[in-house]
Amino acid sequence: MTWSTDDIPDQSDRRFVITGANSGIGKEAARELARAGGTVVMACRSLDRGETARDEIREEIPGASLRVEPLDLANLDSVRDFAHRLDGPIDVLVNNAGVMAIPRAETDDGFEMQFGVNHLGHFALTGLLVDQIRDRVVTVSSRAHENGDIDFDDPHSRAGYDRWEAYGQSKLANLLFAYELDRRSDVTSLACHPGFAATNLQSGAATSLPMRVVMGVINRVIAQSAADGALPTLYAATDRDAEGGQYIGPSGFGQMRGAPEPQESTDRSYDETLATRLWTLSEAETEVTYPF
Repeated sequence: MTWSTDDIPDQSDRRFVITGANSGIGKEAARELARAGGTVVMACRSLDRGETARDEIREEIPGASLRVEPLDLANLDSVRDFAHRLDGPIDVLVNNAGVMAIPRAETDDGFEMQFGVNHLGHFALTGLLVDQIRDRVVTVSSRAHENGDIDFDDPHSRAGYDRWEAYGQSKLANLLFAYELDRRSDVTSLACHPGFAATNLQSGAATSLPMRVVMGVINRVIAQSAADGALPTLYAATDRDAEGGQYIGPSGFGQMRGAPEPQESTDRSYDETLATRLWTLSEAETEVTYPF
């Protein structure tokens, strides 16, 4: 399979919402969707960084249809405000924003930051917008889900915190949510992961100078570009062969790089009992109930 941005169908008259679109995978996805004629709402925590990213894309693609809206997934009031402002139909929602392996912190609502931003914020956002979505929801996960588990007794790591375990939990939650949404709704829901891509997401994981140096070397030697890392997201969001319940990732060695294609996630990620428990927990935590 040699899928590339040249294979993106014409996206004229289609509207996309991408969280975390000011940098990395989100920005590259916004660029290519706008290039294909789509209208893109760039949902960004920092309005300034979002507007800078929008202007940079427009320098390359004059006339690109881009709108920047503030959205802080670490604040459920911000999520609700964003959903209230975003009237009209949405063809594709891309749940892309995230944090990775950061020191323990809490969202404004008291959630552990990784579980709160990566999963609960997107769970709430999707539920508030689902009636407006005409085509599909794409949720960006990670191979880190393979080491993840959901600690229903302490999902916010109050009794003890390991930043990589918390990240794995949030990425497993992304997959459980994506598959369960596809089972429960008429919306096509699928997931993807970027492989090993050089983005600023990794900066949160590098907590010391030696780690930052090592990460910089690895990025230069092994990692693919953010543009290549965005290909699974773009395939999941636009390709006519993409199906609900799929997990799209790079086709190369170790799924670290290469053209996107359907992959298999862990057995745990397909556990419907686990997904139902997570859904119930997520509705209780966010106070967002889906209309089906």
